[in-house]
Amino acid sequence: MNAFGLIPTGFILLCTTTVSCLWCNHLPLQQRKVIQNSLQLLDKMGNKFPQQCLKEKIFFSFPEQVLKPRQKESVKVAIEEIFQHIFYIFSRNLTLAAWDGAALEQFQNGLYQQIEQLEACVIKKQTHSFWRKEVNRLKLKKYFQKIDYFLREKQHNLCSWEISRAEMRKCLQMIDNVIWKL
Repeated sequence: MNAFGLIPTGFILLCTTTVSCLWCNHLPLQQRKVIQNSLQLLDKMGNKFPQQCLKEKIFFSFPEQVLKPRQKESVKVAIEEIFQHIFYIFSRNLTLAAWDGAALEQFQNGLYQQIEQLEACVIKKQTHSFWRKEVNRLKLKKYFQKIDYFLREKQHNLCSWEISRAEMRKCLQMIDNVIWKL
């Protein structure tokens, strides 16, 4: 390839990088819209919380400190991790959930798109805060494992799914509050 062929290629790469950076700068606004949509879809997926499930309600204790680091990049990494866990939970054994299938599919698609977009924007460099990020990941993993274990223990019955849906609603609301502050 001659030098004249490199100039257009370089220009395209420069434009793509610039557009990508501009798009990533607007990610929090876009995330808030997706989270609001996800919350609406969670509501649409099922009816009101069943009264018979109140006796089975459990407190999972979301590790809120993972959303309070000093660096925005750490918050983005934590949010991406949360979305991945929520996507995983809502992609398994949903037969007894009795939810609106179209709303569930839209919810899953929205989560997947958010994960893809965050992965494209989040810089995953190993920095001095690497250890802290790993500690946060472990805290999130433990939290979501509790939910997954609860679902398996209850054999993915209706109440376990409704309790999990309510818990995911709380997670998304916390993320929305954090993004609003960013």
